[in-house]
Amino acid sequence: MGILSELKLPEDIKKLNYNELETLAKEVRSYIIDVVSSNGGHLAPSLGVVEITIALLRMLDPLKDRIVWDVGHQSYAYKILTDRREQFITLRQYQGISGFNKISESPYDAFGVGHSSTSISASLGMKTAFDLMKMDARTVAVIGDGSMTAGLAFEGLNNAGHLKKNLVVILNDNEMSISPNVGALSNYLSKKMTSDLYTKFRKDFQLFMEKLPTFGNPLLHIAKKMEEGVKGFFTPGVIFEELGFKYIGPVNGHNIIDIEESLHNAFIQSSPVLIHVNTKKGKGYEPAEKNPSKFHGVSKFDKATGVPLKFGSGKTYTQIFGETLRGMGEVNDKILAITAAMPDGTGVSIFRDRFPEKSFDVGIAEQHAITFAAGLAAAGMKPYVALYSTFLQRGYDQVIHDVALQKLPVTFCIDRAGFVGDDGPTHHGVFDLSYLRIVPNMTIMVPKDGRELEEMLKLSENIYTPVAIRYPRGEADFYDLPYNPINIGDPEVLFDGGDITIISVGHIFKEALKMYNLLKSESIDATLINLRFLKPLSKDILVKHIEGKRLIITVEEGSLNGGAGEYILSIMNESDLFVKHIRFGVPDIFVEHGDIDNLRKMSCLKGELMADRVIKYLRCNEKG
Repeated sequence: MGILSELKLPEDIKKLNYNELETLAKEVRSYIIDVVSSNGGHLAPSLGVVEITIALLRMLDPLKDRIVWDVGHQSYAYKILTDRREQFITLRQYQGISGFNKISESPYDAFGVGHSSTSISASLGMKTAFDLMKMDARTVAVIGDGSMTAGLAFEGLNNAGHLKKNLVVILNDNEMSISPNVGALSNYLSKKMTSDLYTKFRKDFQLFMEKLPTFGNPLLHIAKKMEEGVKGFFTPGVIFEELGFKYIGPVNGHNIIDIEESLHNAFIQSSPVLIHVNTKKGKGYEPAEKNPSKFHGVSKFDKATGVPLKFGSGKTYTQIFGETLRGMGEVNDKILAITAAMPDGTGVSIFRDRFPEKSFDVGIAEQHAITFAAGLAAAGMKPYVALYSTFLQRGYDQVIHDVALQKLPVTFCIDRAGFVGDDGPTHHGVFDLSYLRIVPNMTIMVPKDGRELEEMLKLSENIYTPVAIRYPRGEADFYDLPYNPINIGDPEVLFDGGDITIISVGHIFKEALKMYNLLKSESIDATLINLRFLKPLSKDILVKHIEGKRLIITVEEGSLNGGAGEYILSIMNESDLFVKHIRFGVPDIFVEHGDIDNLRKMSCLKGELMADRVIKYLRCNEKG
């Protein structure tokens, strides 16, 4: 790794000259590409901010000062250049380092992230705390990559402008195209208007004008308006100035000298400052530069070509959603699709390609997406909101008040339910059943496979109240089993027999079926039920297959707290059915990142582990 391997990090970065820093930037990019091609991860965003990272580590003491990376998609260089150079090869691997920032992982990580647009609010909180404690410490928020589309970012900006703290926000702009001439002039003016000399002159001039009797304040007001007019003419920063920020930029985000000069000028201000930095997403890796969206978040790929290394050839649940919705749209012109900055990830792009005028990507704004859908539904349309399970959490208030309370026919298509693997606790969709099942007027469907997902989507078209359909990431399962038509609220009884009942919830059916077969191989007969619905739920069918049993087993890839297992326990209690109940699911912890197989083993959600526990329980009770 050349220079990178020899440095004591991060201290030695301050000792390098600018030629050495350019070499370091190349080596860091090469290291990121090597690891992400093997492990997967967020490649293009991290490649774009290497120089910003180097400049920040040269200008700040990251153990005293606080650097908050929004989302964490841009933080790989920061991990390498602080204290995780050697551990970086374990990125996103089971028991390795996280793909996001985590306070528990490193003292250099100021704030845990994973969902977008939190950096400004968190940094403002830190800066306010430092000021209250009379600590001489700086805070910098690095935001970009779409995060400025979320309302939370502007809430933070608004409050920072009001509090007038010297918070520095770096807006990493890797999409806006600004004319080189206008950009260069704007950059020059911004530097001059925030330089030591200009800042001192402005303060002295203000004090002088305020002392003038009668005419001082009016003249000062005119001077301020002239300054705003000149600067606003050449810069796109007027909106930030109106929010109370000094605006610097656009700055070349791949020029360390320019970034450092801008940081210096920002730190000497007495108010919040926004530095607008232009970078190239995917810089240093040609396939990512040509297609930054494709390389935003990637699985393993061939480093030489950029071609993904695909595993499995079947359709994914996401594809089935997109194709089914597209087919529904062919015959129902009221069907619309909405997503929040994830058209490809959710499959909405499949529908959009056929119906662009009926597809809406609202940016990273889940709250708006849901209320927007509520408005569409209130006006007679049939909107389908496709979000990842973990991101639906951001719009929970809107789910309750704007959709469910008004009984509006909005269908939530909840992708990435259950474990999602390498992205970890901020992305596992394990809470959705718990937080949705308590909401009145909500129909909740949990398909076990691709066929049921398709059928449930079609069924939802004729439900005129809120609907949630929950399905996982990855290749869809299909089973060679008898198929029973779907009736609202009815569980599917696949095998009926024995004095044990297994109730499976959604896509984890694969492991429940494995447990059923393993028990059968040990001459233990059981009833196997595919729940299909959490709300409404035909209790009579469940009670019939619980009554008189010696053991009830529930299996769900979701939180045990408040989940389907707890609901079934409450049904048993209400029906005076006091039967031993074993619940398999996600324990009361935040599950770390890792491959799905290991995460299921850790949570005892593998068929063989569940069968082993059941057999041990039965043998123990026989002896007793």
